[in-house]
Amino acid sequence: MRPGSAPARGRSTISGGYTEQMAAFHVTAAPLDVQAVAGLVTRDSDGAVATFVGLVRDHNAGRAVRWLDYEAFAPLAVKTFEQIGGEAAAQWPDTRLAIHHRTGRVAIGEASVAIAAASPHRGHAFAACRYAIERVKQIAPIWKHEHFEGGEVWIEGATADPADDTARAAALERACT
Repeated sequence: MRPGSAPARGRSTISGGYTEQMAAFHVTAAPLDVQAVAGLVTRDSDGAVATFVGLVRDHNAGRAVRWLDYEAFAPLAVKTFEQIGGEAAAQWPDTRLAIHHRTGRVAIGEASVAIAAASPHRGHAFAACRYAIERVKQIAPIWKHEHFEGGEVWIEGATADPADDTARAAALERACT
């Protein structure tokens, strides 16, 4: 099993509670618990935890969005998240990463993705977190079905080859600028 993919016990820095048997890389139909995701990567030696929470908004492309449905090939999505975690660890070795993504119907205002990166230094945590969402959008096998007033449409998902160094370099550039 790759580092970070095993179930973990971690301390939530916000709630103070403990998370049990939750994987760092996960796809679920259940609502996301951002505090628990952050708790998976947080250690006493960390000086920073950066989180990204992607929310369903009420509009897109000039349309009133009612809800989104997400579909994923979960086993491959988790492997993709593990790959992203490995890439981030190679770039920022002192940083730990967790990525959780929803599937199924997600209402306006609910979280569709939660990413946490912890590090002794804030710059690495911010950069790894930003890198992770850029790579999720590029390579994760997750598809979004948007339902809006008067219709519905599938939104194009990941299009980059996970082994494409140019795509990885573009994500790294966005993360570090």
